[in-house]
Amino acid sequence: MLLLKPLRSDELETILLRAESYFEQKLPLTEEARHRAIGMADGDGRYLLNMVEIIMSERRGADQKGADALMDDASLLSLISSRMLNYDKTGDEHYNLISALHKSLRASDCDAGLYWLARMLQGGEDPHYILRRLTRFASEDVGLAAPEAVSKAISAWQSYERLGTPEGELAIAELVIFLATAPKSNSAYMAWKAASRLASKTGAVAPPKHILNAPTTLMKGLGYGKGYRYDHDEPDGFSAMNCFPDSVGRPQLYTPKEIGFERDIAKRVAYWNRRREQGSE
Repeated sequence: MLLLKPLRSDELETILLRAESYFEQKLPLTEEARHRAIGMADGDGRYLLNMVEIIMSERRGADQKGADALMDDASLLSLISSRMLNYDKTGDEHYNLISALHKSLRASDCDAGLYWLARMLQGGEDPHYILRRLTRFASEDVGLAAPEAVSKAISAWQSYERLGTPEGELAIAELVIFLATAPKSNSAYMAWKAASRLASKTGAVAPPKHILNAPTTLMKGLGYGKGYRYDHDEPDGFSAMNCFPDSVGRPQLYTPKEIGFERDIAKRVAYWNRRREQGSE
């Protein structure tokens, strides 16, 4: 098996110089756009040459119209995306880079997170895909340790949609910095998985009657709502009722960590658990 290694930036620059020699003219790119083209190639010389062909084809069309302006960064991105020349979004590189970004954020490595974000954007990845994954990260890996993370992710998403590329990329970078430096907790994610497993296991077991409404006489006769305690009427707003079915018991699905905002949640959960234990004695 032959393993092909990515080309370095200087090697990609050499390819551009050779292409310019072949066409006997410089590529109609600003310096920023030239760097962007090399970044989008992401070590793939074939990809870069395909890009050169598209750029020169566009230049020939512009020459016929009498236009000779250089393409800037945004124009290059628009051209390449319109020709569907994004890097392989179903191949290894796509998944390798998003995995690198995700794991860098989980490891609270802000600088690495920014680097992999830049690699993905320069490689032509759809920013909306990146933002969707970052929003998922906010709920799965940051979670309730910093509950504002999801709101910040949605805000960054909206900012990008309003500004577009390249201006909107800063909002994505700021989100990466926030997520990397935020406290992390996957306890909500693990609690949801545990709840899903429990629901699948217990099937169609009915809720306890005391937490069911009784809109009819028949339901009242069957004991619906009997013994229900309205928490807001309790002296401290807590009734200590068990809301699980008797056959299920009281499994603990959510275990908050002593991290970030979850420290406060953990204190409340511990207090309510003590109250329930006292009420069952």
